[in-house]
Amino acid sequence: MKAIVIGSGVGGLAMAIRLAVKGYEVHVFEKNGTTGGKIGEIRRDGFRFDTGPSLLTLPSLLDELFLLAGRKRDDRLPLVRLDMLCRYFYEDGTEIDAWSEPRRFAAEVEQKPGRTPGMSSVTWTSAGPSTSSRPIFSLSLPAQGTQLPPAQGGPGHPPLSPGRCLPEHAPAQHAPLPGSPRCPALRPLRHLQRVRPHRAPATLNLIAHLEHNLGAYLPATGMREAIRALEVLARELGVHFHLNSRVEEILTSGRRVRGIRVGGGVESCDRLVSDADIHHLYRDLLPGKPAPAFSMDKLSSSALIFYWGVRGHHPRLEVHNILFSTDYKAEFRSIFNERTLFQDPTVYLYLSSRVVPGDAPGDGENWFAMINVPPDTGQDWTGLVNRAREHILDKIRRMLSIDLRDRIVCEDVQAPPDIEQATLSWKGALYGQNSNSPFAAFLRHPYRHRTLHNLHFVGGSVHPGGGIPLCLASAAIADREFDPVSPNPTDP
Repeated sequence: MKAIVIGSGVGGLAMAIRLAVKGYEVHVFEKNGTTGGKIGEIRRDGFRFDTGPSLLTLPSLLDELFLLAGRKRDDRLPLVRLDMLCRYFYEDGTEIDAWSEPRRFAAEVEQKPGRTPGMSSVTWTSAGPSTSSRPIFSLSLPAQGTQLPPAQGGPGHPPLSPGRCLPEHAPAQHAPLPGSPRCPALRPLRHLQRVRPHRAPATLNLIAHLEHNLGAYLPATGMREAIRALEVLARELGVHFHLNSRVEEILTSGRRVRGIRVGGGVESCDRLVSDADIHHLYRDLLPGKPAPAFSMDKLSSSALIFYWGVRGHHPRLEVHNILFSTDYKAEFRSIFNERTLFQDPTVYLYLSSRVVPGDAPGDGENWFAMINVPPDTGQDWTGLVNRAREHILDKIRRMLSIDLRDRIVCEDVQAPPDIEQATLSWKGALYGQNSNSPFAAFLRHPYRHRTLHNLHFVGGSVHPGGGIPLCLASAAIADREFDPVSPNPTDP
């Protein structure tokens, strides 16, 4: 049995490994010269930058892949658990250290302005995982219809409420959520989910549980190492990689896929898995098949990222840092309604050299500076990039007392058009459909095609969603449709 995987993002690599373990002859076709999708890297002038995700949660999903192949993840991909998730900076001078240990984080918040004595906004994270929350991680939506998971959380947890938006504050029987009116300084923390906080599904409350209770990690040699480890594992299992091979068309016959057109030739297959952006797949690879209604109004945000090699050391900064806007609701209105950049953007700074010293020369640091921006709808990105650069540098100088203008020794930039060109993500949207709806997670494209019975989907633009853990979970969900291949074709 031959299976083809289109795309080699983390979801496609995970699917290739799972199929190889089951005995399939697996071929991965990737348009770029390297695997990894959005998990890329830039090397320049002695600096190394992760270009995509900068944090890893639920490493058990990676462990499962290595165990399926009879290996141990620790031997191939050592991880560093972060003691501090992020350092938050506010315009009024407030700084909050988000310690991964829940009680320590709670104690930190207690000491900050705007707190009511004796009332912690994060005490609920100190509870163990709720049994009713577990179905969220393994929930698989069939092609038609679904069963929603239980709506209540466990003791000490807020209700998951999959049909509701994130509440402004938790019900009386639950401890206040981060960002409640009882702790104004924590409200913008929901910005990190890159959704409109007042419209996001309440199931995103699980993010704090993942980070504080199960841990947030970085590979010891950078995020890109996760891709290298998975690719090596896949090759050891016999997976065939075809790089610089952009798929031109998916060929069908009746209600089945029969192969792909690539490089002017045809590759046949018994099963096909797409790790490509769902918009790109229907628009370019399956033009004759009915496509879901794609709307610009439903696209997620994109990103504008500056990769700065910086001279000098700045001990005030952690691995992950957030410089918040003074009006984050207006920032989201600017992104999603006006389709432009906000004049006072929230800035995310990621310095992997804090964990991976080799990512920067001994006298420097690698700064990944990102702001949320709208997807590409024809804006003047040259002008917007120049304007955003000045806003970001001014904000860093104002809030951190660091003037980077004479310390930047090298620079690269990625705007939404660059992201679309590199990853084929429609309009540069990072996660396909946005999460600005309480039912967003349940309305994403399912893991298999409704009429083509041997076409399956993984990756961040389909169910269950974007981000490394959900992409890995998408492969686990799709894998349930595949039976092991008999080692002897003559067996009944």
